[in-house]
Amino acid sequence: MPTQAKAAVIDEITERFQNSSAAVLTEYRGLTVAQLTQLRRSLGAGSSYAVVKNTLTKRAADEVGFSELGPLLNGPTAIAFIEGDPVEAAKAIRDFAKANPLLVVKGGVVDGRTVDASEVTRLADVEPREVLLAKLAGAMKGNLTKAAGLFQAPLSQVARLAAALQEKKAADAPAEAAAPAADESAAADTTPETPDTAEAAEAPAGDA
Repeated sequence: MPTQAKAAVIDEITERFQNSSAAVLTEYRGLTVAQLTQLRRSLGAGSSYAVVKNTLTKRAADEVGFSELGPLLNGPTAIAFIEGDPVEAAKAIRDFAKANPLLVVKGGVVDGRTVDASEVTRLADVEPREVLLAKLAGAMKGNLTKAAGLFQAPLSQVARLAAALQEKKAADAPAEAAAPAADESAAADTTPETPDTAEAAEAPAGDA
C-alpha cells in the first residue's frame, strides 16, 4: 500500500477512535461475510464494524493514547466502533458471540479507557443507561436539575454516581433520626401567644 494511502487509513481509524463512545476489538476468523454483516447491523445506527490492518491500527491507537491495545492487534482483527450506548453494543456483541462462537472478543476502549475482554463481558451485563439513571433520579426525590445532568454523564460515571448516592444516604440517616427530637425541642421552647397579642393580630389595620 502506498505511503499516502496508509496515512489516509491511519487518519480514518484515528478519527473513529476519537468519535466513538467505545471500540471493541474482535477476532473474526472463520466467520462468513453474511455473519459479519449481521453483527454490523446489530450494533445500531451510527456504529460500524470493520476489518483493519494491525500495523496501521497500532499507529492510530498510539496517536490517540491507546497504546495498550498493541498486544491485542494480532491475527485477523475487526473493530466495532460504537457511536451510541456502549452497554447495548456490548450486549449485541455478547449475544452474537453466543450464537457464533468463532467471534472472539479481545478487548477495547470504553469512555476513553482501555479494557480487556472480561470487562467488555461485564459491560454487557450492566442494566441499560436509562434504567440506571431512572433509579438514581428517583432516589433523588424529584430533583430534576440533578437528574437532567445525570442523563448527560458518561456511562463510566454511573457507578461512581451510585456510590456517591449511597454515601449521601448513609450521611443523611443520622440527621433524619435526630430531626424529630429537634422538632420537639423547638415546640417546647415556643412562647404561647398572650390574649393581647392574639387580639392585636386579629385587629384590622384601620382600627389601630
